[in-house]
Amino acid sequence: MPTFLSYDGTRLGYHVLTGPDPAGPDLVCLPGGPMLDSAYLGDLGGLAAHRRLILLDPRGTGTSAVPEDPATYRCDRQVEDVEALRRHLGPDRMDLLAHSAGANLAVLYAARYPQHTGKLALITPSVAATGITVSSEQRLTAARLRRDEPWFPTAFAALERVVAGGAGADDWPAVEPFFHGCWDEATRTFAADGESRKNQEAAAAFGGEGAYDPVALRASLGLFEPPVLVLAGGLDLQGPLPVMTEYAGLFKDARLTVRPGAGHFPWRDDPAAFTSAVAGFLAAG
Repeated sequence: MPTFLSYDGTRLGYHVLTGPDPAGPDLVCLPGGPMLDSAYLGDLGGLAAHRRLILLDPRGTGTSAVPEDPATYRCDRQVEDVEALRRHLGPDRMDLLAHSAGANLAVLYAARYPQHTGKLALITPSVAATGITVSSEQRLTAARLRRDEPWFPTAFAALERVVAGGAGADDWPAVEPFFHGCWDEATRTFAADGESRKNQEAAAAFGGEGAYDPVALRASLGLFEPPVLVLAGGLDLQGPLPVMTEYAGLFKDARLTVRPGAGHFPWRDDPAAFTSAVAGFLAAG
């Protein structure tokens, strides 16, 4: 498995996925979680047939070593991991795809190293770094779109307790169906595997105090020149449409694409539509 040394001597690993004839430069992929290894991304619904994918395992996850200093799990400090990967791979500028919490890392990288950042594909992105908030009512409104699902009554009652701040231990797994377009046996296995792969210590530190400066970040993103794709799931209560619209508006040149039947993992819910949207965006002049 290929590895490289980051700025503080921590050895980080990544995975290379490619089809028989990928076009265009490498696409560096940053997983979410926060602090999940990249295995759950798979081949991003077949996107590896269009671009060679470089899937980074964040420090302390998957094939990447645990750092000596746990403070380096903070999102803004991981920006230098992404830059170390760029220097290792060699290109002067690289395209980035980031999912969920990984979008916070991607936009911080773009703000700090705009000269080395190409196109950004932000998939059901977390908006935490920008200071945008998702209200409880926005989440509940998105959740009500699933009212005809057999699991809805139990899951919605748990979600109401979660957004009210009174969740019990059983409520968090109970709301998991809301994150997926289809809650079947394969999805349940996928969800359980993802939770087991998360570095919980690192996840707690990722967005810790000092990680984000929303005012400065917004100013930088408003000047960011390359095109940006914000791909949202129409059923995703983590990123309701009004929030995704506001988020896309922070960028100078952003396209908002909404996959109507998708949740938080749109490459799983509709692989062909996901691949078409992302590959088309990356290939456009």
